[in-house]
Amino acid sequence: MPKLTLDAIDRQILRHLQENARIPNVDLARRVGLSPSPCSRRVRELETEGVIRRYATLIDPGAAGLPVSVFINVTLDKQIEHNLEAFESAVTELPEVMECYLMTGDADYLLRVVLADLAAYRQFLMDHLTRIPGVSNIRSSFALKQVTYRTALPLDRAEAGG
Repeated sequence: MPKLTLDAIDRQILRHLQENARIPNVDLARRVGLSPSPCSRRVRELETEGVIRRYATLIDPGAAGLPVSVFINVTLDKQIEHNLEAFESAVTELPEVMECYLMTGDADYLLRVVLADLAAYRQFLMDHLTRIPGVSNIRSSFALKQVTYRTALPLDRAEAGG
């Protein structure tokens, strides 16, 4: 967890970078009210401290041939450290798994998987997920429509709460 305490300028920098990670430093500096050198220094510090983890390009899944999103609840036969580590290690290696969360409630894990079609899902299930040791139950839900999708954190909410 980052140790850096974010001030108002750091939050402004992050807001602008979340909107456009390719913004030139000169434009970013102007928007947050700094000269380019201190702005660049702050961005480097945010990167070094792990507040900014990485930069990424967001690709439309449908345009890339991966229009099917599946949410999968996975239950392990025993929730012991070895089983948890083995499952997490296995799903980390599967490129179809976009997100994986250890959960409370009925299932141990929630996965979000993207695939080309139903046949690809069946193959993913049979060739990979069911073969992970310790998996005892798999329940899948197919997304019919993506209503909202965000990558930008609600920094204003964190500021108010923190």
